[in-house]
Amino acid sequence: MLDENQFCTFHVDDLYLGVEVVQVQEVLRFQDMTHVPTAPAAVDGLINLRGQIVPAIDLRTCLGLPPRPEGQRPMNVVVRLEDGACSLLVDEIGDVVEVEADTFEAPPQNLAEAARGLIRGVYKMDGSLLLILDTEAALALDVVVA
Repeated sequence: MLDENQFCTFHVDDLYLGVEVVQVQEVLRFQDMTHVPTAPAAVDGLINLRGQIVPAIDLRTCLGLPPRPEGQRPMNVVVRLEDGACSLLVDEIGDVVEVEADTFEAPPQNLAEAARGLIRGVYKMDGSLLLILDTEAALALDVVVA
């Protein structure tokens, strides 16, 4: 079970995801990116965050989802990890939610294979499931986090 009960939520395709609030540095609208030719497919590019160069990881690619529709710009959830910051590209930002610890469960078996290793578990919400993203696993690419 997770110790933290507050999550920053967002949507990627039809998935409702969250990361622990304490990991979130900031949430930003679309930022211009510099493409990195030899980067893994999930690395959409690099963004400049007030002088700090931060890799932008497309969660659609990580989760095995189809590309974002043409003309739809991603939002950035900048998370702070032990090695530095990284931006998670998401479709839409949600709210900060507080959940009851006793509603936490293991990831559902019907979760797509690509997503199974990235989801730590789920919280039952009114009318939906909040999938908790394992940010370390999502960023376990051959990427040097700035």
